Amino acid sequence: MAQALDEKKSLRVTAEKFKDKLSKIKVCIFDIDGILTDGKISWEGEDVGFNRTTHALDGHGLKMMMAAGLHVGVISGGDSKGVRKRFVENLKLNFAYFGNEDKRESYKKVLALGYTDEQVLYMADEFIDLPILRRVGFSATVPNASLEIQEAVDYITHREAGDACAREVIDILRYAQNIPLELMEF
Repeated sequence: MAQALDEKKSLRVTAEKFKDKLSKIKVCIFDIDGILTDGKISWEGEDVGFNRTTHALDGHGLKMMMAAGLHVGVISGGDSKGVRKRFVENLKLNFAYFGNEDKRESYKKVLALGYTDEQVLYMADEFIDLPILRRVGFSATVPNASLEIQEAVDYITHREAGDACAREVIDILRYAQNIPLELMEF
């Protein structure tokens, strides 16, 4: 229990450390494979295609950011019916770009909505993500990302890929921007 509390406290400390950068964030972009999933891909047959498993905490965090008025989406080199169902139909993200490993074009589409680099948070783990990770206002990755990725980002999560690592970054952003929780009353 004490370790969990220490980790939560460290997220608040991290939020304070990056408050200047995080206070400007208006757009949150996440990679799917290796961030919102553990990176493992399985073939589920013609009806489903290639599938992945996501974490409910990440999904809820994405919805919290949208409810707070941030623009939230995914950019993924992969594509399947399963990811489209999860991120487009189920979570109803503001944008979702799939199936192009050159993610720069998708990123330009996000900027064309009227945002600047410094207003974007990007979380990713692969070499194809480096051009964007180096440009954005705040960047994050996971502990098992390559050294070059870790050296390029602002923050490396405590949590592993697919294990609510995006939620960790979302909570840091939430603390830095003082985004209140919208709790239901009984």
